Amino acid sequence: MRRSFAPLLALFLALPVGSTRAAETKLPIPRFVSLKSDEVNLRTGPGTRYPIEWVVSKKGLPVEVIAEFDTWRRVRDWEGIEGWVQQALLTGRRSLVVTGKDEQPIYNEPSEGSGLMAKAEPGVIGALLRCPGAGGQADWCYVDLKGYRGWMRRASFWGAYPGEKVE
Repeated sequence: MRRSFAPLLALFLALPVGSTRAAETKLPIPRFVSLKSDEVNLRTGPGTRYPIEWVVSKKGLPVEVIAEFDTWRRVRDWEGIEGWVQQALLTGRRSLVVTGKDEQPIYNEPSEGSGLMAKAEPGVIGALLRCPGAGGQADWCYVDLKGYRGWMRRASFWGAYPGEKVE
């Protein structure tokens, strides 16, 4: 009786060079993380032998992890750009990027009647400090944008899912 090792060989050849089996992270997919470095290469596949498709030069930029393979994470940014990144270049620290075409307001409290603290330009990156999740404040998150700490509506930025609790 002959056994074919072709399927096993094909699987082995598809793995990135130097790859080992990684334990499951058991973290949800998708999830938000941030770029840890000033320069991050986004590759076409999970390994250094894959070509670099994009170079992102924005430390702290939020990205969404949409797939995992070994120590590689497939990420997507707020403009829809996707690529594979080594996990060491990512941090679990939450951040946000201001979206829209106009300046977005930051309030003193999670209410538009609480007083305007500042306005943030589209594209500004900041820290996502907390989002209550459920209840009357579900549409609001407490943020830090260049030293201005206050409340923003989730619709004003990218970096948190609707109704997600962030602590």
